[in-house]
Parts: sequence; C-alpha cells; structure tokens
Amino acid sequence: MKLVIHNINGQETGREVELPDAIFGVEPNNHVIYLAVKAYLANQRQGTHKTKGRGEIAGSTRKLHKQKGTGGSRKGDIKNPLYHGGGRIFGPVPRDYEQKLNKKVRKLARVSALSTKAASGSIVIIEDFTFENPKTKAFLDILQNLKISEKKSILVTPEHDKVVYLSGRNLPTAKVIRAQDLNVYDIMNARSLVLSETALGKLTESLA
Repeated sequence: MKLVIHNINGQETGREVELPDAIFGVEPNNHVIYLAVKAYLANQRQGTHKTKGRGEIAGSTRKLHKQKGTGGSRKGDIKNPLYHGGGRIFGPVPRDYEQKLNKKVRKLARVSALSTKAASGSIVIIEDFTFENPKTKAFLDILQNLKISEKKSILVTPEHDKVVYLSGRNLPTAKVIRAQDLNVYDIMNARSLVLSETALGKLTESLA
C-alpha cells in the first residue's frame, strides 16, 4: 500500500511512501486486539482501593449485652459489620491488576490494529516538523489543514519532542506519542493516525 506524504499545510508533497504489507496489510485478529486493549486498561488501574474490616475499626470490644435473656439477637462488640460505623464484610483490599501478554501476541495485536486503520484509510503520513515554541494554535492549524481537527487523532513522533507535545497537550481530541510507546488501545481509540516520516520508519523497524 502506498500513501502520499503531506506537509504541515495539508498539501501533497508529490512523494509517496510504501507501507509494508507485513505490518499494514495483514488480516486483523480481532480477538488479539481485544486481549491487548483489555490488558492495557487493566494495567492502568492502581489497585489501591481499601476498606477497613472488623479487626481494623477503632472501637470498644465490650459485649453490648448479655448473650441470653434479652429477647433480642446475640450481639458482639460495636464493630459488628451490621452496625453503622462497623467494619465492612469482604471489602476491597489492595491488589495488582496487571495482565501479561506474550511478546508475539503483543506484536500481532499492534500489527492487527495498524492493518485495521490502514484498511479504513485512517492513516496520514506527514513530513517531519517541530515548533520553535509551544503553541496550541499552530498544532490545531496542522490538524485543520489535514481535515482531522474534528476527529480524535493521535500524532506519532520518532522521539519525544517536548515542544510538539506541549503544543497538542491542551487539545481534547489530540494526543502526541512516541513511536516506541504506541499501543493498541491508542491506535484503536483514535479516528485518525498521523505518522511522521521518521516515526513510520521507526515503527516499521520495531515491528519488522
């Protein structure tokens, strides 16, 4: 598959780039994509949730009344989970939600996601660029020139460019990410995938 390279003004440069079929032209494996997205979202969870059980509540351990003869139910101390302010039964405790995927599965998921975007015509190739100073308006102009400002888009750069990152940080529908950090969730979550020339080369090299 060949794609035309655009400049930051949205104009065609007259040059084309070949997208490798082994990365952008495979039959997508939807189940593997699902596994990768599920693992990504699970790994974002901190797992720091915690409630106090009966043994962790501050309170007296005195028996509230005698065992028999009151006509009521048997009661222990004031920390009983059935009482207001008592400990919680089977409450959440800190845990690790991390899910691991095999290396080949992760690679197949990324290739499948990129092939899905390529098949739908959602990939745009742009010349390498940067800004002298962080400026959101300049970043927004590029998206408008490419006619994707109204869509959720992700710009892939070869390396971390702080100026470009800060320029697009305040846009709710845009995201800037390095090629090596591109994951399946970001690919599938974006309507348009904008790749710089050098970023495309690095992405191809890492998945080759």
